Amino acid sequence: MKAFLGIVIFVAWAVVVAVCDYRRRRIPNSVVVVGFVAAFGCALGQFGPFGVSLTQTLMGASIGLVALLPFFALGVMGAADVKVFAVLGAWCGMHALLGLWMAASLAAGIHALWLLAVTRTRLAGLGRHGGPTFELAGKASTPFAAYLTVAASGWLGMQVLSGGLR
Repeated sequence: MKAFLGIVIFVAWAVVVAVCDYRRRRIPNSVVVVGFVAAFGCALGQFGPFGVSLTQTLMGASIGLVALLPFFALGVMGAADVKVFAVLGAWCGMHALLGLWMAASLAAGIHALWLLAVTRTRLAGLGRHGGPTFELAGKASTPFAAYLTVAASGWLGMQVLSGGLR
């Protein structure tokens, strides 16, 4: 399978992103840069796990960046989430971004509801103090970039299991 190396590289990057986001709610820029370089390298070498061309990689990264910038500008999403979405656009192509965003948003919404229940937070009290909407054990929640990479990894897994990758 030609894409095996690309799959290994992508999954390793996705795991690092998810672990960083889950543990610290922070993703170092070096991890983002490595993801971009790896996505472009795999596309250039034609062994990317999602089978996107170099043009699709460029378009996906651009659309991924622009699509979530308004959420960052409004203060409801972190910069790392936006950057990771751009990297996922580079890996997966722009055609996958809407589905990844929807799956990650659904998971993040469930996580937020769980946090509301666990912390017994009242809806009326959300957003009043100017900090993160949710905070648990001193960490801003929800780890959206982790959910994005889990969604992309799940999509990749479904493609592998269905024989969609060669």
